[in-house]
Amino acid sequence: MITARGLERRFRRKGRGGGEVHAVKGVDLDVEAGELVGFLGPNGAGKTTTLRMLTTLLKPSAGTATVGGRDLLADPLGVRRNIGYVAQGGGTAPEVRVGEELTMQGRLYRMSKADSIARGRVLSEQLDLTGLDERLTKTLSGGQRRRLDIAMGLIHSPALVFLDEPSTGLDPQSRANLWEHIRRLRAEQGVTIFLTTHYLDEADALADRLIVIDDGRIVAEGTPDSLKSRVSGDGVVIGVAPQSSAAAAELARRLDGAHDFETTGGEVRFRVPRGDTAMPELLRALDANGIEMTSMQVTRPTLDDVFLTLTGRSLRDAEQPVTGEPEVSGVA
Repeated sequence: MITARGLERRFRRKGRGGGEVHAVKGVDLDVEAGELVGFLGPNGAGKTTTLRMLTTLLKPSAGTATVGGRDLLADPLGVRRNIGYVAQGGGTAPEVRVGEELTMQGRLYRMSKADSIARGRVLSEQLDLTGLDERLTKTLSGGQRRRLDIAMGLIHSPALVFLDEPSTGLDPQSRANLWEHIRRLRAEQGVTIFLTTHYLDEADALADRLIVIDDGRIVAEGTPDSLKSRVSGDGVVIGVAPQSSAAAAELARRLDGAHDFETTGGEVRFRVPRGDTAMPELLRALDANGIEMTSMQVTRPTLDDVFLTLTGRSLRDAEQPVTGEPEVSGVA
């Protein structure tokens, strides 16, 4: 559904002394049909710029891409026809009724009025918007508005949908409800979803695969579990008698991939790629050496641990993003 090679975007800052900003530096991407891919990056990393290029809102300075089966540079109109895009800020007009918004969106994609109305009804049922046709969009709850945004992005039945931070500003119940609708889009309709988010729990809960961008380059990709295992591993804490801690630590060091050891009193702390498979081996080794284990704790790393390890900063770092806003001008 998405194939990109060497995508780049450069900007020229406006004003005196404004130099060139290389926001995206040779990004390669592959997204298969039916995948739900999470695209993560701190502010200023190039995430938003990459998304805008893939959705034809910015022209790449270099590189090639095929999006939704169409060439990004040669056929941007074809790309727009074949994708759905749900912007972070939403796209509904506050004084327009829900049914009118959906019908208007369909007409913009050159659907007939009858087809737009029929498709709007189907989406309203699928996204729990039934009965809201006559409501002004400004009277909807936050969760209802986001579901309407998604319905508008799906009105023309695209096989590929870009969701830009879909749950920002929603309360926990509305977020959970929206997540379930997103899962159903992929599971029941086979829609390919490219999702950007600032919520690591959202990426962990929804994405089949994650792509992490930092400083304009892809720095990691894989399933949430594979990234956690590769970058940090599971944290293990075992308790033994203080006089046995050195011997216990030596046995633990023999585990494949064990690292980051710390011994304090009767506790031995370390990390290992897979705690669930390593612990039986360690238990057998301790028993064979007459060492009694008094406690054990295994914790999986979070995506926050992974992200900090990869980029050295939090996903929510308050940096000024480089996104091609008015303060910069494009450089071909």
